[in-house]
Amino acid sequence: MKVGMLTAPFAKEDLDHVLDFAEEAGIPCLEVVAGPGSKHIDPATFTAAQARKIRDTLDSKGLEISSLAYYCNTVDPKNQQLIQSHAKKAIDAAALLGVNVVCMLAGMPIEGMSKIETIKKACPKAFKSILAHARKKKVNIALENWFQTCLQGLDTFECLLTTIPDDNFGLNYDPSHLYHQEIDHLLPVSMFAKRIFHTHAKDTLVDKAKRAKVGIYAGGWWRYVIPGFGNINWGEYITHLRMNGYDGVLSIEHEDGTQTREEGFYRGASFLEQFC
Repeated sequence: MKVGMLTAPFAKEDLDHVLDFAEEAGIPCLEVVAGPGSKHIDPATFTAAQARKIRDTLDSKGLEISSLAYYCNTVDPKNQQLIQSHAKKAIDAAALLGVNVVCMLAGMPIEGMSKIETIKKACPKAFKSILAHARKKKVNIALENWFQTCLQGLDTFECLLTTIPDDNFGLNYDPSHLYHQEIDHLLPVSMFAKRIFHTHAKDTLVDKAKRAKVGIYAGGWWRYVIPGFGNINWGEYITHLRMNGYDGVLSIEHEDGTQTREEGFYRGASFLEQFC
C-alpha cells in the first residue's frame, strides 16, 4: 500500500509544481485533477507527447499517478453529453499515462427522485457509454461515496453496484463520509472488496459534547480532518483493507481547515506511512 494525494488544493499551480511538492513531501502517488480546463491535466487538449513528458518526469522523481479525477454531477440531464464526452477524454488521457483508474461521482439526486430512484433510473444511462469506453481502454471507473451524492448509506452502495454490475465499475472508497453518519465504515471493505479500486484518506472529527447539546440536525458538530487528527482508527481500517485484498493507494483528500495546505499533506503522509 502507498500514500497518495488528491491534487485539488494545488488547482492554481501547474502539475510540475505539484510533482515537486510530492517529491519533497515523500508522497509517491498522485490523484490528479483532470476536469475541464484543469492546470494539472486537461483531457480535452491532452496529447501523447504530453503523456510521455509527464511519465518521464514521474520516473525521474520516483512518483506515479494512481488515478485521474473528474468530479462532477454525472447524472445531470442538461449536461450529460458534455460530461460523457469529457469522461471519455479523461479515460483516453489515463490510458496514455498508463493509469488504470478514473475517479468520478455517482451524481446528485435528480429533482423529484430519491437517491435510490436516481440510481435505478438515471445512473445506468449516464454511465453506459463511459463504462464501455473505459472497458476498451482497460480503465476502471471509481466513484467517491460523498454522502451528498446518490451514494450515502450502504443500501445505496448495494443498489448502485447491483444496478450496474460491470466489473470495471466500483468505488473510490472514503470512510470519512460514513463515520459522521454512524454507519459502519469497516463493513463496505468486505462487502465490496472486489469493487474498491481506489481509496481516499480523509478523517472525521466528531465533537460529541457539542452534538449532545445541539442535536444531530444542527451543524458544526463534525468536520473533515487530516488522517490521524480525527476519530477513525487507521490501523484497524487499513488492516481490513489488507485482509480483503486491497493493496493500492491511500489518497489524502485535504479538507482540513485547521491546517495549511502543505502542513496537512506532510502530517497526513507521515502518519499514514507507518501503516504502509
